[in-house]
Amino acid sequence: MSAAEQLAPASRELLLNIENVSLSFGGVKAIRDVSFDVRKGEIRAIIGPNGAGKTSMLNVINGFYHPQEGTITYRGESRRDMRPHIAATQGIARTFQNVALFRGMTTLDNIMTGRTLKMKTGLFWHLFRWGPAETEELEHREQVERIIDFLEIQAIRKTPVGRLPYGLQKRVELGRALAMEPELLLLDEPMAGMNLEEKEDMSRFILDVSSQFGTTIALIEHDMGVVMDLSDRVVVLDYGQKIADGTPDEVKSNQDVIDAYLGVAH
Repeated sequence: MSAAEQLAPASRELLLNIENVSLSFGGVKAIRDVSFDVRKGEIRAIIGPNGAGKTSMLNVINGFYHPQEGTITYRGESRRDMRPHIAATQGIARTFQNVALFRGMTTLDNIMTGRTLKMKTGLFWHLFRWGPAETEELEHREQVERIIDFLEIQAIRKTPVGRLPYGLQKRVELGRALAMEPELLLLDEPMAGMNLEEKEDMSRFILDVSSQFGTTIALIEHDMGVVMDLSDRVVVLDYGQKIADGTPDEVKSNQDVIDAYLGVAH
């Protein structure tokens, strides 16, 4: 392990900083003055009860929601809000609570859609799939095939995703996000609806994405066993407010977290 890899998460270079962010929908306050950061190379978990503001926070980070207050700093550039297309071009990719795939398209074609922003050839060439467009598509397909091998889904590469079981659909969605070559990967409940074996597989892939690709990961997850095993640091939200932030051991022994979320000391 390199010296950089041995650094504690809090000592690593800052990638994303959320400062005093508040988000309201009419009279409903989804996020209230929340601050935390994400360091390069870490797995950062965001946990809390239902309605705590976790998904709203991911939507703020990738620009789907725009907070009324606070600042987001990504790669050293501060802004009041992010825009989804800017987030994508700057290396932020995400998956969703509910699988958002093209159900009639194959696994390979779904993952190929993650390469769209990487394509440089003009629309004219792609309409005819000729010349530079054909060469470029072949290069992108090679990248996609590497992701398919990495996720061990070679057997379903030509299968329409609508025919796949839920656990495999979640893996395909992860593959599409990886096809964007993200620097920051946002995972919204990647284990939701999975059985134990599927969770073990997904946990392994998340760890491999972090270690092999060097991707920084921020994830929402309700399975506390998964959170404690995977994450370097955990931030806890409750009713839109931050109530704890620290290592998994620090968070699970925090009395406010126990009262609000865990119920009993683990």
